[in-house]
Amino acid sequence: MENNVKPLPLDGKFLLQVEHLKMYFPITTGFMKTTMLKAVDDVSFSIMKGETLGLVGESGCGKTTVGRTILQLYKPTGGDVWFKGRKIDSKESLRDFRRQAQMVFQDPYSSLNPRMTVADIVAEPIDVHKLCKTKQEREEKIHELMRLVGLNTEHATRYAHEFSGGQRQRIGIARALASEPEFIVCDEPVSALDVSIQAQVINMLEDLQESLKLTYLFIAHDISVVKHISNRIAVMYLGHMMEMAPSNELTKHPVHPYTVSLMSAVPVPDPKISRQQKRIVLKGDVPSPLKVPEGCPFRPRCERATEACAKSCPEMREVAPGHFAACHNI
Repeated sequence: MENNVKPLPLDGKFLLQVEHLKMYFPITTGFMKTTMLKAVDDVSFSIMKGETLGLVGESGCGKTTVGRTILQLYKPTGGDVWFKGRKIDSKESLRDFRRQAQMVFQDPYSSLNPRMTVADIVAEPIDVHKLCKTKQEREEKIHELMRLVGLNTEHATRYAHEFSGGQRQRIGIARALASEPEFIVCDEPVSALDVSIQAQVINMLEDLQESLKLTYLFIAHDISVVKHISNRIAVMYLGHMMEMAPSNELTKHPVHPYTVSLMSAVPVPDPKISRQQKRIVLKGDVPSPLKVPEGCPFRPRCERATEACAKSCPEMREVAPGHFAACHNI
């Protein structure tokens, strides 16, 4: 395995398919005036069984909204989500999907109920989905989940505020595993943690994926972390998908001008290479999502922009085997 980049699963079977997903939020911009904030605008991708798809981009690009909309925490404005070949479009399909798909939230401090013990937090999905018939079975399941994520079972009666950030995130992961899901959305699960704790949590997520046959959508803004854990990486900008490719291909041979600029900002541990590396600084600021530019959303900051970029938004197309990009000038 080269540079800690994970190979793609061999079965090639899609577990999750997202087609033309849209999530718009109405924002009041004046007296009796509402403008639509297009947090996610026409995003499509698929995730294979056993795969980790990394989703990266700047803050506010819509990557967290993608994860929440897939799990129907937000009702999509448009588009379809398919899980194991079944369209999620009814109460029955959503109920089954929510048992098999869970989420690990970004902030381990606000995502746990301070009034609940660790045991009750971890057991919440068990109780909701009625997975245990007796109190003893429920208690054994809680202890098994706590051991699985490296927590002491004696801490089951304590409250979340008594734990460190890393331990709280482990509690959140145990809760996500309680319903025995196949798919987990990891929404920046390590961004609020110390660097040393980040490595522990990432390694634990990899071990859990291997032992429990899990599939991840891993959302983060740190490309180095995403490269380590992901089979493929997708790059978002202003609610749109810019580029998607296998991890090694995207980090070594980015083709979209936005991805190229992102990769130039990744620090290199070798001082000689770092001095030779040219940092690409983008002009201007990220436009407001309330006023997304016509055509390609990246056009105002792109050096390659042409008239075609102003007329229409480019669609994702395959520029190399397994490598997709949304750009008129590639």
